[in-house]
Amino acid sequence: MVAKITVPLSISRALNYNEQKVQKGKAECLFAANFLHHASELNFYQKLGRFEKRIEQNSSKTNTLHISLNFHPTELLPKEKLIEIAETYMHKIGFGEQPFLVYQHFDAGHPHLHIVTTTIKEDGRRIDTYNLGRNQSEKARKEIEEAYGLVKAGGKNNPLREHMTPIYVQRVRYGVAETKRSIATVVNLVINQYRYTSLAELNAVLKLYNVT
Repeated sequence: MVAKITVPLSISRALNYNEQKVQKGKAECLFAANFLHHASELNFYQKLGRFEKRIEQNSSKTNTLHISLNFHPTELLPKEKLIEIAETYMHKIGFGEQPFLVYQHFDAGHPHLHIVTTTIKEDGRRIDTYNLGRNQSEKARKEIEEAYGLVKAGGKNNPLREHMTPIYVQRVRYGVAETKRSIATVVNLVINQYRYTSLAELNAVLKLYNVT
């Protein structure tokens, strides 16, 4: 298993991306953690509103995480197990008490989940995400692989090995970070991680990370 953590431009874009996949039959919202209702009972605005109530309490622009958990092609796990793994992962990286949505996507050559959450806690404080991918996430990945008997990301026989490395990608910030390198990092992630069938779909993904 591998976890890829990215920082989209906004919670609405991250949510829109996944919900559009659901509408097209390319994804399913499996689970809503720390929401008042089950995932199947929530509409788009209820999901967005839950996150926005948190985000309004803090002026930080880095307030959203978009995580993908990727599995070996042979690991066709039932929905209940996927939800369990997602919950375990979120608790291990310190986001277990946060509201988060778990989506299963069906548009790639391997099973994978997308998780949308916010970094803003109930009291308005922001969860520190510095080195989250390298530290908490990598530790969580290894522990989950052992606990659930999953194919290890670094295994020699893993066909996804070249793409299955821990990643933490922030949205492009023009004039702040080195623009060309930031864009190259995002484009590389999108090409390797996402499956798109049209230019419009590709642009929708790139907009998540402020690349237009």
